[in-house]
Amino acid sequence: MSGTIYQFLRRAVMSSVIIAFLGGAAWAGTTEIPARDRADHTMTFTLTSPAFKAHGEIPARYTCDGADISPPLNWSGIPPGTKSLVLIMDDPDAPDPAAPKMTWVHWVLYNIPPATTGLHEGVKSANLPVGTREGLNDWRRTGYGGPCPPIGRHRYFEKLYALDAVLPALTQQTKAALEKAMQKHVLAQTDLVGTYQRSR
Repeated sequence: MSGTIYQFLRRAVMSSVIIAFLGGAAWAGTTEIPARDRADHTMTFTLTSPAFKAHGEIPARYTCDGADISPPLNWSGIPPGTKSLVLIMDDPDAPDPAAPKMTWVHWVLYNIPPATTGLHEGVKSANLPVGTREGLNDWRRTGYGGPCPPIGRHRYFEKLYALDAVLPALTQQTKAALEKAMQKHVLAQTDLVGTYQRSR
């Protein structure tokens, strides 16, 4: 083999190796997700209850037709940087789902510690996670007030917010005042919807 042909073949083989290597690196770069991003993709902020399924019927035990105690709640996937959690339960179908006129507030909690992963059934003020504050529901009292719809099947929204701050004590302990204080602090939100209709 002449020296010219040998040099030509040698350069062709080296070029093929380099192209293959670079192509493989580029392919790997487009498919491999960094560890941090993989974690972000798998984290989902969720709120569930072992007492009822999402969009399912809330058992009478947790309504004015039963023990009127709060249902058990579990949550997961709290985003990084969360300093406190807010829980609001309300009914946008009051008084009649066929002609709703207001949203009735059933439960307001804020400054729930981010290390908390849920609330047990029938939780009372004395048993709330340390640091948790209570707002007023539309019966003008703190604590949980269960579904008690006057007519039709209503939807009840348990809404959980992750905040980047611990809120100061509210002067007015209403849902509206809390939502105003939360502005620009919400990192993520999730909800659990249940329904209830009274038997006649």
